[in-house]
Amino acid sequence: KSNYYKKSEIPKQFAMIKIRQSRYSVLFGFIIFFLILSFITRAVLLILSVHKADFSFTALPVIFLKGLVFDIAVALFFSIGYSIYLLLLPQRLNNSLFNRIFTYTFFFITIFIIVFSFFAEFTFWNEFESRFNFIAVDYLVYTFEVINNINQSYPLPYLISGMLLVTATVFYIFYKRKAFTTSFHSVTRFKTRLLFTGTILACSILCLLFIKNSWAEKSENHYQNELSKAGIFSFFAAFKNNELNYYDFYRRTDTNTAFEVIRKELGNDHTRFTGDNNSIRRLVQDSGTIEQPNVIMVTIESFSADFMARFGNEQHLTPYLDSLTQHSILFTDMYATGTRTVRGMEALTLAVPPTPGNSIVRRQNNSHLFTVGTIFKNAGYERRFFYGGDGYFDNMNNYFGNNGFDITDNGGRLVPGESIKTNRTIIPDSSIRFKNAWGICDEDLYDAVIRTADTTYKKQPFFYFVMTTSNHRPYTYPENSIDIPSGSGREGAVKYTDYAIGQFVKKIQSKPWFNNTVIIFVADHCASSAGKNEIDIAKYHIPCILYNVKNVAPRTIDAQCSQIDLFPTLFGLLNWQYEANWYGKDVLQPGYQPRALIATYQKLGYLQQDKLIILGPQQQAETYRWNREKNEQLPVLSDPGLVQKAIAYYQTAYYLYKNGGMQEQLPITKQ
Repeated sequence: KSNYYKKSEIPKQFAMIKIRQSRYSVLFGFIIFFLILSFITRAVLLILSVHKADFSFTALPVIFLKGLVFDIAVALFFSIGYSIYLLLLPQRLNNSLFNRIFTYTFFFITIFIIVFSFFAEFTFWNEFESRFNFIAVDYLVYTFEVINNINQSYPLPYLISGMLLVTATVFYIFYKRKAFTTSFHSVTRFKTRLLFTGTILACSILCLLFIKNSWAEKSENHYQNELSKAGIFSFFAAFKNNELNYYDFYRRTDTNTAFEVIRKELGNDHTRFTGDNNSIRRLVQDSGTIEQPNVIMVTIESFSADFMARFGNEQHLTPYLDSLTQHSILFTDMYATGTRTVRGMEALTLAVPPTPGNSIVRRQNNSHLFTVGTIFKNAGYERRFFYGGDGYFDNMNNYFGNNGFDITDNGGRLVPGESIKTNRTIIPDSSIRFKNAWGICDEDLYDAVIRTADTTYKKQPFFYFVMTTSNHRPYTYPENSIDIPSGSGREGAVKYTDYAIGQFVKKIQSKPWFNNTVIIFVADHCASSAGKNEIDIAKYHIPCILYNVKNVAPRTIDAQCSQIDLFPTLFGLLNWQYEANWYGKDVLQPGYQPRALIATYQKLGYLQQDKLIILGPQQQAETYRWNREKNEQLPVLSDPGLVQKAIAYYQTAYYLYKNGGMQEQLPITKQ
């Protein structure tokens, strides 16, 4: 053994270091294995696509050189944990039973994960002709459906057995080539280990800072871009960026044509477009007397229309809201754009279609956008976002704060990565009677709204965006507030939500600012989105109530519409003249054509009366007829006109977001 140690001991001089004879031999072998497997994968995918891709010979070096850079980055990321372990492991434990068990286990699991990811890449490419993207990220959310789909589409037991066999084979090769033996018996000094691990960490940090997935997207050839990428790298880039590239995965038309269609959709006798042809920026004009009330919008968590007796519920869960509809403006056929709170926030503040992937609220580069707050700012309003929990969740504070809103929430200090460029007020514990995992109860949140309004109304009008949490699991709320025990289920949470709203309105009716305040009650999304249809229209139907609108009699608005139409319609009732850079429409204008925009992360829906167009991420466009009474969606022949409108809405929205067309600009005119 003494001769073996002397032979394998690494000299002090860096030029004489032999990685393969150090305790890093397994790690070095893993990196080489990963790069070889990545090269083979890329080559096979290229061969599978060569008849479609129209490659030039000059493209091949670009594909493989860029691919090598991405592959090295991924290999380094996988190596970080084990390299730190090797750095810190004392020499006396290098040949111990503990180290052997740990290394064998860690190596086998890591190789299995790598092999699994490459198997998955082939199946993903077969379906989407793309490296991993947000669709793959989304699959993690819908695990049950995905596993069942894979099990029904592929011989899963054989695939798993094959992956285990490949993993075992790789393990055997490393064992026979004495990579493990060399690692366990080597003597690698701490300074040398520090050099190896430090180099891996430094290179990993450089990769993280300077290598972006968009670097691969420089060619007009989709296949060349995708083959240049590394699947695992793309997966985490998609997870971070939370979006799908519309142009790569969805049916599209010429950009100019798309904007011609959408400008025709948004234009009417009261609007004048002020931007270029690839813009929707326009001046909305009105000849009536302008009203400037305060506006409080209460966005109710997970509140489906069918919770209310007005829409057929017989459980008497919402007595106050049902009574309020008799004295308000009620939208009876409004639809949420998505199935999550951040998607509702996006629709209600930006009034844009839900672009594929995650909500803009959670994406990068979402500051200084043209929001409803921009219009209120131009009119001299204070703008504030209220949330009963910690607004760090789902990037809410960053989104609202970096788009001009002040913040009132029940969060703690700023955490790493959070950068709020505005005033933030923490609701003090002394003002809280009840709190659960999601935050304070709705009554406490409304009290914070009232306290703030009391100090603001004398100085300037205000617009408040209030986001509730009580109608969310675990469905707990203050005891003895309603006749259903706290924590007993959704029905109790709904009834408490209604009760808290009643208490809120009762309190503010005596306030000096009440008579000049419009209160909006609207849901962010429904309580559930799962249904028998791919996009189940009934699971997007939400209530919307405009209460206390001065000089406007109570009425119902039966026109089919979307969350994005709420503020354009309100501003029409208030006779406002303003600059708009959104897709919402005043549903009370003559000639309004009913429609709604509803979507999942992947599927983009355009609903017009009983026709539903669904755009899918494989350039699909399917047409269905919706039977409202039976909630049935039956496939029908394609309607080219509706398909064109659907494409125009989603394609132009994606274009504007990616090219800065949704940014806030100075107003053309002041209120």
